[in-house]
Amino acid sequence: MTSTWITTPITTDLLRGALDVEHTARGVLTHRLPAWARAQNTDGQIAMVEAQPAGVRLALRTRATAVELDTLPTRWTYIGLPSRPDGVYDLLVDGRLAGQASVTGGDTVTIDMTSGTTERRSGPPGTVRFTGLPDRVKDVEIWLPHHETTELVALRTDAPVAPMPDRGRRVWLHHGSSISQGSNATSPTATWPVVAASLGGVDLVNLGFGGSALLDPFTARTMRDTPADLISVKIGINLVNTDVMRLRAFTPAVHGFLDTIREGHPDTALLVVSPIYCPIHEDTPGPGTFDLSALATGQVRFRATGDPAERAAGKLTLGVIRDELARITAQRAAADPNLHHLDGLDLYGEADFAELPLPDQLHPDTASHRRIAERFAKQIFGAGGPFAGPTS
Repeated sequence: MTSTWITTPITTDLLRGALDVEHTARGVLTHRLPAWARAQNTDGQIAMVEAQPAGVRLALRTRATAVELDTLPTRWTYIGLPSRPDGVYDLLVDGRLAGQASVTGGDTVTIDMTSGTTERRSGPPGTVRFTGLPDRVKDVEIWLPHHETTELVALRTDAPVAPMPDRGRRVWLHHGSSISQGSNATSPTATWPVVAASLGGVDLVNLGFGGSALLDPFTARTMRDTPADLISVKIGINLVNTDVMRLRAFTPAVHGFLDTIREGHPDTALLVVSPIYCPIHEDTPGPGTFDLSALATGQVRFRATGDPAERAAGKLTLGVIRDELARITAQRAAADPNLHHLDGLDLYGEADFAELPLPDQLHPDTASHRRIAERFAKQIFGAGGPFAGPTS
């Protein structure tokens, strides 16, 4: 172990992908919604997921050969459900994956869904350590776990660090559901938005919120106020599986969401993405719930509880949402040439499900995340695509 550790304060200029930083009694907690937006929310689900640092990373320039990061994770467990694996930290050196690690310790929040009660147990911080880095000046990124609340306690290196310089890349601001946050991907740089951003040569700000892509006005205003060169919104699955609105409310809510984004980004390339294939909700409305027969065998799977006949009363399914999003974007694009549409089935469709099924009937695995990312990058960042760069 090195005897020449340098401790560097964790400041906002060392972070990418976070929209706010909270100084806690134990360290630094990153947020993907600003404080004013969090104050307008009373839902525990989005409060949990916006503090999970999907797409958030430490970005350093240094010649250090060893890096230590003390963190205090918060892990959420549900009585009756298998525990998620510990969060993974991905180390990138000059843009290439060079190491992965996890930490022990941290806090645990246990939720009893039958009684609605929670129990929190405090634990100590842990340390993630990377050694053997090249002895030269390089760009080092530590991507934080995408599904695990993470307080940053201390950063140590064996050489001085500076913020990674601006690489002149365009900023891509993306909003979506747990699929965009990265559920079922095995590490933070394996989620489809991160892979697509790498392929497209852009810097990602990921506002994928598990269970919480619900056309919330505070999310639209956050996007309106966030600097970005490219913007995308992936709409649909959470509106079906939470059953929060009918078609009558959906259409004006989509218009309002897009109107708000356009207030701050009137001419920015804006992409509306409809849902990927998900058989349980293609033609069956929500709400969605856990499959109890699968839970009895220790597996997590989801099922739809609605009745397909309820579509006549305006209940939403993925098919209904795809049709309406296509109609809305075509209507708006007549006066907004920078508005674009992507059918989610072009990213992951029925044939993909047959080859790479969704393990829990809802979320892609790592292989499917990569397939979605590669198709997105080809269609959207590639030559002729709406996010194509100046030299594409």
